[in-house]
Amino acid sequence: MQQVKSETFLAGARMVDPRALPVPIRTPRQRLTNRFNRAFVLHGRMIRRGAMVAALLAGAVALYQVREPIGQLTQTLGEVAQGNFARAGLAIGEIEITGQTLTSEQQIFDALGIQPHTSTLAFDVEAARERVAELPAVQSVTVRKTYPGDVAVVITEKVPVARWAVDGVTFLIDGKGEQIAEARGAYTDLPLVIGDGAADDALVMIRALNGFPMLQDGLVALSRIADRRWDLIYDTGLRVQLPEQGVAQALAHLVSYQDDYQLLDRDVSVIDLRIESVVAVRPNPTDEDADKS
Repeated sequence: MQQVKSETFLAGARMVDPRALPVPIRTPRQRLTNRFNRAFVLHGRMIRRGAMVAALLAGAVALYQVREPIGQLTQTLGEVAQGNFARAGLAIGEIEITGQTLTSEQQIFDALGIQPHTSTLAFDVEAARERVAELPAVQSVTVRKTYPGDVAVVITEKVPVARWAVDGVTFLIDGKGEQIAEARGAYTDLPLVIGDGAADDALVMIRALNGFPMLQDGLVALSRIADRRWDLIYDTGLRVQLPEQGVAQALAHLVSYQDDYQLLDRDVSVIDLRIESVVAVRPNPTDEDADKS
């Protein structure tokens, strides 16, 4: 009887719908989770150690891969901290100079005081501007720096008014008579003054002559005599001696003499106007005079 009940019970159990059981069947994901939990409980210390070792290895690999950028950044920060801005990538790389004609670029470079190790941050713009402004031909100058490494220099130069020949060298001079550069064969259209002290009074004499264009034809130089008066020297070799005072009046008389007597075209070597109301001339020597001598 007991055996029959058991078989009947088992048969009935087989007939029950599995979906109606009170405990659901585990899914593959749940089985995997349960196995992991069981393994973590049994071997948790070993798993944690392994994870820590793996993390350390991954960090070491990452640091190794970025070692060069980090090293460069560290070096750059160190250079900046020590004031070595040029080594840190802030060295001045380009210098732009405009406006100069009489002043050489080398003079400007020397005045700027920029060396290969000079950084943009350390470059003193105002001090450099003052040094450039002291150059003879410079009227005014602006110096500007733009980061990371550019410097711009804009120069306005003095205007030459004449050439001054002294001691075998010809200089360009401004309206104040100051030397601003060597002529070096240029500016031949400017008046030429010669002699000691000629530069100081050159502008006054040039302005006086500008009122008499006729007298500038064939004029090659204005010669300062004993730093007191002027002589006009023409390409024919003629020398016109002017007085210390009343220069404009003497020039006006010379124009009238030229109009009336073509005095400048005569075969004379000297026209002396140093005494007011008196004109003295010295003829060029003739062949007879040469034979007599």
